[in-house]
Amino acid sequence: MLTRLVTLLGLVALGVLGPATAHAQSSPGALATGIHISDGRLVEGNGNDFIMRGVNHAHTWYPGETQSLADVKALGANTVRVVLSNGHRWTKNSAADVAAVVSQCKANRLICVLEVHDTTGYGEDAAAGTLDQAADYWIGLKDVLVGEENYVIVNIGNEPWGNTNPAGWTDPTIAAIKKLRNAGFEHTIMVDAPNWGQDWQGVMRANAQTVYDADTTGNLIFSIHMYSVYDTAQEITDYLNAFVNAELPILIGEFGGPPDQWGDPDEDTMMAAAQRLRLGYLAWSWSGNTDPILDLSIGFDPSRLSSWGQRIFNGANGIAQTSREATVFGGGNPGDTQAPSAPGTPTASAVTATFLRLTWTAATDNVGVTGYDVVRVSGGSETTVAASTTNTVAVTGLTADTTYTFAVYARDAAGNRSARSATVNVTTDEGGSTPGVGCSVGYRIVGEWPGGFQGEITIRNTGTTAISGWTLAFAFANGQTVTNMWGGTPTQNGGAVRVTPASYTSTIPAAGSVTVGFTGSKGATNTAPTAFSLNGSTCATT
Repeated sequence: MLTRLVTLLGLVALGVLGPATAHAQSSPGALATGIHISDGRLVEGNGNDFIMRGVNHAHTWYPGETQSLADVKALGANTVRVVLSNGHRWTKNSAADVAAVVSQCKANRLICVLEVHDTTGYGEDAAAGTLDQAADYWIGLKDVLVGEENYVIVNIGNEPWGNTNPAGWTDPTIAAIKKLRNAGFEHTIMVDAPNWGQDWQGVMRANAQTVYDADTTGNLIFSIHMYSVYDTAQEITDYLNAFVNAELPILIGEFGGPPDQWGDPDEDTMMAAAQRLRLGYLAWSWSGNTDPILDLSIGFDPSRLSSWGQRIFNGANGIAQTSREATVFGGGNPGDTQAPSAPGTPTASAVTATFLRLTWTAATDNVGVTGYDVVRVSGGSETTVAASTTNTVAVTGLTADTTYTFAVYARDAAGNRSARSATVNVTTDEGGSTPGVGCSVGYRIVGEWPGGFQGEITIRNTGTTAISGWTLAFAFANGQTVTNMWGGTPTQNGGAVRVTPASYTSTIPAAGSVTVGFTGSKGATNTAPTAFSLNGSTCATT
C-alpha cells in the first residue's frame, strides 16, 4: 500500500461475529508440521506461541534493498511481511527471487509473511487483480514454498477488496483458500480484510467464522489493517476483542501512526492492545513510501529512523520491548527453562531535568540474553519504562528535581526472565537546558492542499555528545498554524512555535537525528521558516 486510498473518516466497524461459543478448531496433527493455528492462537510446530513483531517491506518495488531484512532484524523484529507481485500490475517476482527472499529471511532468523500486492482495492481500483489470480501465482511457487512451513506464511492477497460492494469479499476469499488447500498447501494462510484492509463495514468481522470453517486444516489467520479509520481506543479494542472472544486468530497486518487528511490513527492503543491480547502486529513500512510520513527508516538507512520508526522499534510496547525470536531458529525452545542471571546494578549518567542514561553489567544465559526491561520501582510496585537489546538505555520523559528508583531485568529468547537487579536511586536536575549544542535543521513540505499542508522537520545533532530534553524554536511568517504533530508536542503563540520531544525522540545521539512531522493550516502563502534554535542555540539550516 504505497498510496492509501481510504476515503472515510471516523467510521465505526459494523457487524458481529457468531455466537461466543464459535471458535477456531485446533488444526489436525498431520498438517501441523510448521507454523499453525491451535485453539485460536498462532503457534510454531513445537507448540510455542508465536507473536509477530515486525514490519512490512516493499520488496517488489525495491528488489535491490535486501539488506533491509538484516536491518530490521538487528532492530529486534522477528517477522517481516514481504510485498510481492504476481505480474498483474507490477513486475512479477520470479520463483528464483521468492526463493532468495525466503532464504534471506531464514538467514536473518525472521519469519517470512509473503503477500501478493496486485489485489489491492479490487472492485474499486480497476487496475487490481483477483484473489483467484493470486492463488494461481502461489500454486506456481509451490516447489519453492513446500517444505518451508516452519518459516513462511502465505498472505493470499493484500487488501483484496475496496469500498465498492465489500460483501463480495467473502466468496472469493473462501474459493482462494480452497484452491490452495486443494493444491496441497499446508502453510498457515493469512487473509486480509475488505475496505482497503480496514473492514469499516464489518464484512470480515461478520463472516470470519464462515471463512475460517472453509479451511479444512484450520490453519487460517485473519489480518486487519488499521489506519485512520481506527482513531479511537474503543474501535480498536472492540474489533480485536471480537475475534479473541470467538477464538478466531487475528493480527494487525498493517498499521500506521502518523495522521493524514482522513484522521489520526491511535497507534498507542493498537500496540498496547496487541501486547495485552498477545496478538501480532506488522508496522507499515520500512522505507520507500510515496507518502514518506509512513517510512520507518529514512532512505532504507537503519541509523536514520523517523519518529514513526522510533515509536515502533523503541517506544512503549514496541519491537525492542516485546519481540521474541521464533524458537525454530534455536534461540529458545520449550525445554529452555533456565532464566538469565540478574544484570549488574545500573548506574546513571548524563542526568538532566528530564533525561538520564542507565548502564549495567550484562547478564549471562545458557542460550543467550535477547533483551532487558528497565523498571521504575515505587514501594512494592514496578512500572516498565524502557527496553533495550544492549546493556544501556536512555530513560526520557522524567520530571525535574525528582528522585527515581530504577532496576533491570534480563530476558532470553524463550521468554525466561531473570531476577531483578539491585536498584539505583537517581535525582533529576532542577531544570535548565543542555548548553552548547551543535545542530542543523532540515524543514520540508511533504504535501499541500487548499487551506492545509503537511511538514517535516529533521533535527540533526552535529555535536559530540547526546542532546536530551530539547526544545526547538522557530517562527512562521505567513500565519500558518500547527494543527497536529507526531514526534513532538507544539505550543504556538502567533507565528512563534516551540516544540518539545515525544519520549521516543527525546534523545538525539551525537551525529544522529530525529524527525518530527506535523499537519498545519495555511493561507495562500506558505513560506518555510528561515531560522531555528535548539535549547537556545542557533542551528544551521539544511
